[in-house]
This record gives sequence, structure tokens and C-alpha cells, in this order.
Amino acid sequence: MAKKKELTYAEAMDAVEQILSRFRNEEIDVDILTSEVLRATELIALCKARLHKAEEEVGKILE
Repeated sequence: MAKKKELTYAEAMDAVEQILSRFRNEEIDVDILTSEVLRATELIALCKARLHKAEEEVGKILE
């Protein structure tokens, strides 16, 4: 089984923006609303983790 490619920060943010756009435009069907909110939550967590890691790495470099 092939390993799933991990999203980049930019890809994750783009996916969140797409979900938000569909939500704002009322394009998300109520039947998939919960799964889309869950996906957005996972993507936001991924982005926060990436930002935290980058902040730590930059902090180490600047020390």
C-alpha cells in the first residue's frame, strides 16, 4: 500500500479556504457538513502544528 502524501502548509490552508468558501456560499450539503467541519478542523490542527514547529526551529537558529 502506498504511503499517503502529506499535505504542505499551503495545500492545507487552500483546502480550508475551499471548505469555508463552499460553506459561505451555502454549497455544502447538510449531509456532508459534519465531515467537512471535521476535515477543516484536522487541516487547521495540521497548520498550527507546522507553524509551531517552524517557530521553534527559527527560535533555535536565532539563539
